[in-house]
Amino acid sequence: MQFQAPRGTADILPADQKVWRYVISTAQDVAARFGYERIDTPLFEDARLFVRGIGEVTDIVEKETYTFEDRGGDSLTLRPEGTAPVCRAYLEHGMHNLPQPVRLYYVCPVFRYERPQSGRYRQHHQFGVEAIGDPSAAVDAEVIELGWRLLEELGLRGLALHINSIGDPQCRPPYIRKLQDYYRQHVSVLCEDCKRRLEKNPLRLLDCKQPQCQPVIAGAPRGVDELCGPCQAHWDDLRAILQAVALPHEVNPRLVRGFDYYTRTVFEIVPPVEGSQSTILGGGRYDGLIEQLGGKPTPGLGFGMGIERVIGNLARQEMKVPESAGIKVAILHLGDAARMEAVKLSSNLRRSDVTAIIAPTERGLKGQLRYASAIGATHAVIIGDDELRSGAVQLRDLAASQQRAVPKQELVDLLRRG
Repeated sequence: MQFQAPRGTADILPADQKVWRYVISTAQDVAARFGYERIDTPLFEDARLFVRGIGEVTDIVEKETYTFEDRGGDSLTLRPEGTAPVCRAYLEHGMHNLPQPVRLYYVCPVFRYERPQSGRYRQHHQFGVEAIGDPSAAVDAEVIELGWRLLEELGLRGLALHINSIGDPQCRPPYIRKLQDYYRQHVSVLCEDCKRRLEKNPLRLLDCKQPQCQPVIAGAPRGVDELCGPCQAHWDDLRAILQAVALPHEVNPRLVRGFDYYTRTVFEIVPPVEGSQSTILGGGRYDGLIEQLGGKPTPGLGFGMGIERVIGNLARQEMKVPESAGIKVAILHLGDAARMEAVKLSSNLRRSDVTAIIAPTERGLKGQLRYASAIGATHAVIIGDDELRSGAVQLRDLAASQQRAVPKQELVDLLRRG
């Protein structure tokens, strides 16, 4: 029997780690420049958190969560998204007493039982940000700009920013009734999922990807045409700020997002490829979520970015990840006495924050040099009988193919200077 990774999951191999480090470190750097701080929440939560936060009739809660009962009889759910856990932590730890808005970011795996396909996994990883405690459109624009600047800094090209407003509890119900009245005139041509959504989750009708539903969607009433006065003012302010910071955007009246907690602003950033799984970053405002979780009415806004999708787009655009400028030393040795000296030297280098790897003992000098090249070493330190007698080592710059004798006590300083 040969075991494999579970369906819909993937191993992140050592060869892949460079691009993962690049994406995550860039995301953390950009978030810090915008004043966001890291938060980490548990891998699993009380299952009721997601029922109350995401919505009981959403596809995620109905079909896609990994929910189980533990030995104590508690119903737990593996985290299917990052926002509800962060809001739970905001409430639990009294973050409403901090200066508002509280700006947070996270990097975490999320779990959904979905049909695996390109860009969609049962375990994938998200970078996300949340700004909790400020209702202004300026914060909406800040979060959107953070996401845009991050993807821009990663080197992705041809991106498009889509935005929409889905109103609030005052203006959305009349719009939903209007939407349902329109769709009931076309129910005979709808897909089975849309027939169910018509009564349970009407906004998701606009998000359907089935070909038979596209003509119906094209003629559907637009939510941005049905906004109340406060929502319209918020929408106009957001668009003016995005224009002021030179963020090109496109109004997409079909954009609704997948969770019940969204209000007013929703947005997505998509790459220049078609497909139902092309979105790489999306989010919006959730002014009612904290209250649904038992807190006082508190505005909030955030986004989630799929790290696997970003990496896939970097590969499609043949984006080269910047090489690390770090020093990596392979220590080559000939003979038992030199091997022991290599052990001591490697320990000293590591304590001095220099990466050091001892080449395999059983290989000759040429084989050890090939090994140094194969592991991506920047330098080789060669120790043999002559070096043991002289107290010096041979330092070889592998990129420049230059070699010279260096006293052992000067080696660390020379390597640090590059």
